[in-house]
Amino acid sequence: MATALAQTRPLDLLADFPAIPTGWAYLDTAATAQKPRAVIDAITRAYDTTYATVHRGVYQRSADMTLAYEAARKRVARFIGAASADEIVFVRGATEGINLVAQCLGAINRDSPYFLGAGDRILLSQLEHHSNIVPWQLLRDRTGVAIDVVPLTADGRIDLDAAEAMLTPAHKLVAFAHVSNVLGSVLDAKRAAAMAHRVGAKLLLDGCQAVPRLPVDVTEIGCDFYVFSAHKLYGPTGFGVLWAKGEILDAMPPWQGGGAMIDRVTFARTTYAPPPARFEAGTPHIVGALGLHAAIDYVEAIGLDAIHAHEAALVRMTRERLGAINSVRLFGPDDSAGIVSFAVEGVHPHDVGTILDEERVAIRAGHHCAQPLMDALGVPATARASFGVYNSAADVDALARGIERVTRIFG
Repeated sequence: MATALAQTRPLDLLADFPAIPTGWAYLDTAATAQKPRAVIDAITRAYDTTYATVHRGVYQRSADMTLAYEAARKRVARFIGAASADEIVFVRGATEGINLVAQCLGAINRDSPYFLGAGDRILLSQLEHHSNIVPWQLLRDRTGVAIDVVPLTADGRIDLDAAEAMLTPAHKLVAFAHVSNVLGSVLDAKRAAAMAHRVGAKLLLDGCQAVPRLPVDVTEIGCDFYVFSAHKLYGPTGFGVLWAKGEILDAMPPWQGGGAMIDRVTFARTTYAPPPARFEAGTPHIVGALGLHAAIDYVEAIGLDAIHAHEAALVRMTRERLGAINSVRLFGPDDSAGIVSFAVEGVHPHDVGTILDEERVAIRAGHHCAQPLMDALGVPATARASFGVYNSAADVDALARGIERVTRIFG
């Protein structure tokens, strides 16, 4: 087993993560990544020695913090290949980013080519996270837009052949996960963008599971919206990113009102700031931006290609080890990106997770906020092991030993 991992020059970064004690196999990175010391230090430093508000103060520390906050926006833009930092909107997470798009496109001027309403259609897939389903249902219930759902291939990928056959000029938006949070399957994002654009639709990508594992360039992909959360990228919780093409942001109305998003306010009329400020009402999560900046620096210093190769090797090892156990059913493609979902015959995933916890192995068990996918797989839930830069072959060994104990306990 060690040979396959050694050939990819496995990462040895566990010492960077103080919250992972010796002997604990943390295999729940798809839910939230542990934080490296560099991120913890950046957050501590911001609160401890440099903290001040941004955009408002005329004193030096406020000006310095404003520069650091906006430097984080520029860093994000470079990280995902955005044309301009003004295309980066800071939000609380990917969930808020998708809700922002759904609310704004439903409230946009009806003459706009970006308007979504009665007579228009949205295309989703069976493997989407609830955060990429429910906001569109709320929009449907309010405006009458229709929703279509693309099936999956036999190995758990979004079936783009089926999607291409389903797309019509009535489709105004396609919203897909770049990487499935359950199956780890990777979307051919460039093809999805080309297909959507051929019928005049826009493409939104949920990049939560992609940005920690794969190089992402939104310009090269050709998508129109991209969202991700900082905490899955080794950054802080409560912070995320919405990227959208500048001309689309310019056309979108604000979705929340308050300080910072205005140009001028009177009781008769309010005018709004240009993007991205228009969409960032109130005092922002300042330290969250600085933490994300540090997380991006950390990840890029390692290299996304190296991270992907490391996690791919761990996935191969895991699928080989678990696949050798007769009572284990594996889900998703063999080349999944850092995620392996499975079920043990006759054992509820919650029981699997509980027994593994006794073995000091942390996995996720449940529907993973993807109940329609569970229905498609014909199971109520799955167990999920997901990897990060801190994992090693020893963690795979611990997982396999734990599953063998599960099978002994349940016969």
